[in-house]
Amino acid sequence: ASKSMATSSTIPSLRRPVEPSRALRPLPLHSAEADVVADGTRTLLGGCHCGQVRFEVDVPSRLRISDCNCSICEKSGYLALIVPAVQFRLLSGQAALTTYTFNTGRAQHHFCRYCGIKSFYVPRSHPEGVSVNARCLDEEVHGEAEVSVFNGQEWEAQLPHGRAHGFPNAL
Repeated sequence: ASKSMATSSTIPSLRRPVEPSRALRPLPLHSAEADVVADGTRTLLGGCHCGQVRFEVDVPSRLRISDCNCSICEKSGYLALIVPAVQFRLLSGQAALTTYTFNTGRAQHHFCRYCGIKSFYVPRSHPEGVSVNARCLDEEVHGEAEVSVFNGQEWEAQLPHGRAHGFPNAL
């Protein structure tokens, strides 16, 4: 069953909303000392819970986040901020990462082996990109993100060609 995409409201934090319809909502994001440049792009910092894994990601001023209901995203509360791989930089923690795959094995789910948090992964839908968990970004940044629901329970029907085209947060 697909989720309704007809409502929108403001969410005061990045905590997972309880209501079934979560589409097109402004959402505050977090970043430690986000660098905002003249064109509105910025660099956000983030990482896992224990701090072993740290990264930075370059994003546009208007962010687009996907709230997927597939089995792994739903159970982990993952909010996907998908960017081309060139916009993502792993700063530390390569040795702390372990990878989990399932189903087709195409998605590379990278978890911190110490705290178990998946702060980013290489998605099946965008194999040349990186999906950052918006909930793993650091301090709050003033701004809003557009959050759309993706029906990952019917992944093949949503992406019949096996992948998405373009990147929602490409610079």
